[in-house]
Amino acid sequence: MLFLQAQQLLSDTLNQASKSEYFKQVDPFGLGMTVIGYAIVFIALLLLYIVFFNLTKLIQVNLRRVLRREGAIDKEKKDISIPGEVNAAIAMALHLYFQELHDEESAILTINRASKIYSPWSSKIYGMRQHPR
Repeated sequence: MLFLQAQQLLSDTLNQASKSEYFKQVDPFGLGMTVIGYAIVFIALLLLYIVFFNLTKLIQVNLRRVLRREGAIDKEKKDISIPGEVNAAIAMALHLYFQELHDEESAILTINRASKIYSPWSSKIYGMRQHPR
């Protein structure tokens, strides 16, 4: 019995080797495998897009159905719009509030020119190797 299992395992290994050799003969540059790989990835992404796009619609429909059963959805839609003057007042209040958060500094910043014009910090000659003589 053990001998038959070992023989079966050996034949499976040889079959796999022959399958890989056959695929190498059919597609020597790997172009077919590349196309198949890209196709699988793009099909999976397309399916994920479709699922997630329709999932939100399904959740909304389900939520509306539950709310109708409970009587939470009224037949009349309520007007919850805010007038433009109120929006302008809120925006102005936020603007003034955020302006107060900034520090106003009264310090005067002066920049004096250094006495030496040449500054070695950016010189390239110090980065080069010096050859001994």
